[in-house]
Amino acid sequence: MHRRRHGRGRPVRGRALKPRAAAAAPTTHVLRASFKARVYREIEIEGSRSLSALAEAIVMAFDFEFDHAFGYYSNVKDPHRGSSERYELFADMEDGDSDAGSVEQTTVAQVFDVPGKKMLFVFDYGDDWRFLIEAKAKGEIAPRTRYPRLVASVGKAPEQYPDYDGD
Repeated sequence: MHRRRHGRGRPVRGRALKPRAAAAAPTTHVLRASFKARVYREIEIEGSRSLSALAEAIVMAFDFEFDHAFGYYSNVKDPHRGSSERYELFADMEDGDSDAGSVEQTTVAQVFDVPGKKMLFVFDYGDDWRFLIEAKAKGEIAPRTRYPRLVASVGKAPEQYPDYDGD
């Protein structure tokens, strides 16, 4: 009887190795922030950026000052009731009283994972600025391109602090 040397011709014990998946290319997300039907901005931002970075990009796209608390809510009609998915700046504050998700730790790609996904962005809870955010498309990061970037601007932005007195 012929014997083979140890290890030759024998199957490897354990499970077969799975081929390594190629690392996913960094993506961008194009999101439409609508104040009204004909007043919106489309912003392209890296999927790895935080919801806080997206909030700043939205606010700046409408020429607002980024000086108030904000949050994202899945219930676009009544955000403070029944939003199964919510992310608030209050969750990131030391003395914050919120059970919502973090806007600093949560990425754009985690929330806006598929085109068509909608969330309500509420900025400045006193003035209650509301913007409907809709994921429009995903793309690849282009070389030598700065993000976030404004890719479309439709309609005149409202004034953040209108002068009601006429002074």
